[in-house]
Amino acid sequence: MSGKAPGGATENMVGLANSNGNLLEVKNLRKYYPVKKGVFARVSEYVKAVDDVSFELKRGETLGLVGESGCGKTTTGRTILRLIEPTSGEAFFNGTPLFQLRGEGLRRTRKHMQIIFQDPYGSLNPRMTVGGIVTEGMAAHDLYPKRERVERAQQLLQRVGLEREHFYRYPHEFSGGQRQRIGIARALAIEPEFIVCDEPVSALDVSIQAQIINLLADLKAEFGLSYLFIAHDLSVVEHISDRVAVMYLGKIVEQAKTEDLFGNSLHPYTQALLASVPSLEPGQRRQRQTLPGDVPSPLHPPAGCPFHPRCPEVMDACRTQPPGMIDKGNGHLVACHLYSIETATTGSKPAQSNITTQPS
Repeated sequence: MSGKAPGGATENMVGLANSNGNLLEVKNLRKYYPVKKGVFARVSEYVKAVDDVSFELKRGETLGLVGESGCGKTTTGRTILRLIEPTSGEAFFNGTPLFQLRGEGLRRTRKHMQIIFQDPYGSLNPRMTVGGIVTEGMAAHDLYPKRERVERAQQLLQRVGLEREHFYRYPHEFSGGQRQRIGIARALAIEPEFIVCDEPVSALDVSIQAQIINLLADLKAEFGLSYLFIAHDLSVVEHISDRVAVMYLGKIVEQAKTEDLFGNSLHPYTQALLASVPSLEPGQRRQRQTLPGDVPSPLHPPAGCPFHPRCPEVMDACRTQPPGMIDKGNGHLVACHLYSIETATTGSKPAQSNITTQPS
């Protein structure tokens, strides 16, 4: 890709990753989908699925990526893996610029990156045996002699909680939880360093979810993996993540260590998400926050802060000026005018809250 992106950023940017122990660095990532209209199918506007997203992932770390449906979480993960081509931005994996890779260089790098898909039914080829599914990556990357691939695959199946004889069966013979274990074994087969977990438990029963989450945590420690864990279930994210990034309408609005985000969230959107989680303590009732309206369309996002039409703390600056990311210390980043220097010096007061509360 070459030329100018709709966001004004030059595509195919070349840069150098910092040698600071980060496995993955994403800088100003954008993914815009063109909308074509008219007889000649000319591009008239763009759907801004991911709009200027930046974050880092350290070795051995799990970064949770949360937000409402349609906020761009899955698109972010798949764009990093080059399953979807980016519109603009940079991504460095072990210092290698991912978006500059082509051909053999991309194939070699992909060996170190894998994905666990959300749908355990649609992500497995029904015409292939479990053994064929798990060993396919080994064959593509020419790993191990053919006989060793069978033994390696059977060992992986055992490690994820299945049986060696399941190697010869087909996906339709397994439950949803077992299919997701097959997907995990497939991801581990080529010994990756980095795995995108794209809502890996959202389609499973609650009892099975806990088993899969514990399995992923054990595998991370055993194989030294790093995860980008995409989810909308905050309790799952809190359990497995070292840090959490909150997305809204294609942008990251807050990043922090897990204990900081859940104990002292700063952005009004994050606070509303956390307040919407029902309490599990017997007899304890909390005031649940209900955000008015729906998530705006990424085709026509609001000017200024994308959250301002639903925000209880909206100010005049929110309607016209996009907030920058502010570091509040200890790696706690927030994109909100409430914490900007301009707001602090002018003493602007938030408008009246437009969030309703109800007991839960």
